[in-house]
Amino acid sequence: MKHLLLSAVAAASLILPAYGAEPAPIPSPGEIAAAAPASDWVAIAPSDLLVMDLAPDAKGNPRRVVIQLMPAPFSQGWIGNIRKLAAAHWWDGTSVNRVQDNYVAQWGDATEKKALPKGLAVVSERQYVSSGRGYSYISGRLAKESDKVTTAEDAAEQAIRAASMPKSDGKFTDNYAQFAGAVNGWVLAADTTGVWPVHCYGAVGVGRNMSPDTGSGAELYTVIGHAPRHLDRNIAVVGRVVSGIEHLSSLPRGTGALGFYEDAAERVAITSIRVATELPAADQPRFEYLSTESDSFARYADARQNRRDPFFITPAGGADICNIPVPVRPVAAK
Repeated sequence: MKHLLLSAVAAASLILPAYGAEPAPIPSPGEIAAAAPASDWVAIAPSDLLVMDLAPDAKGNPRRVVIQLMPAPFSQGWIGNIRKLAAAHWWDGTSVNRVQDNYVAQWGDATEKKALPKGLAVVSERQYVSSGRGYSYISGRLAKESDKVTTAEDAAEQAIRAASMPKSDGKFTDNYAQFAGAVNGWVLAADTTGVWPVHCYGAVGVGRNMSPDTGSGAELYTVIGHAPRHLDRNIAVVGRVVSGIEHLSSLPRGTGALGFYEDAAERVAITSIRVATELPAADQPRFEYLSTESDSFARYADARQNRRDPFFITPAGGADICNIPVPVRPVAAK
């Protein structure tokens, strides 16, 4: 009888449909970044990190904001000023004095009477856009003799081709520029005039008065709302917040014009702003970003444009460049 049962089971297995293992779930963009090998992550030099400590919140909790400064060739005139201002401890005792809903949080000297350090550069509006020698940097490699960049358009296309980002017909669609992509850890836009950094969430820019004034770098802001891309090429972008954006985006909105605080008591005091290398080694924040030239980033960018993980029903088939932020993560001190 036992042998008959085994035979019946074996026979049934020949006619019943075979079910293989369930397919592995499709990973989300965050899961793709988290699974990237260590070799795909690039350390951010502490000398490129600006550390802003705000006064503790109402419960006594510390509030630290860490900003990564833009690499050359972008905005270097303003960044040179920012380094001088930080070295002079100029921001100590100033404040966050403007918070405009769905736009920016801004900080600096609300009285506009504090003397600036000597030797700050006056930067030309031409530096809003990088051209010429800068392309050899953002292309992610040195051009070979047989592959020289001959025009600004060639340079822009070369830069975007190096971005490891899925594109249509070799170009990533953008409503504000001819090209857009991520190169050397930063999202950039470009056209035949050159290449420039863009105003995404968390971008840090330089406040200014009416043109031709370009700002010194003493007044800074960060984007806390929908990306105001109309500011691109009109204001200098000098970096991005890599940690602590919540300490700015969650602040009460100012009730004055453009979100400025009308009462001085509403302002949030800045305890200090330092380049990270000025801090004790144990207190220096450390971060790394996912290489935009890696296969991991290419998969991450594709997943951001076409969400196929279980929650989503219909892939969008594209994404605004600001919806493909470069992953940045903290690194434990050694």
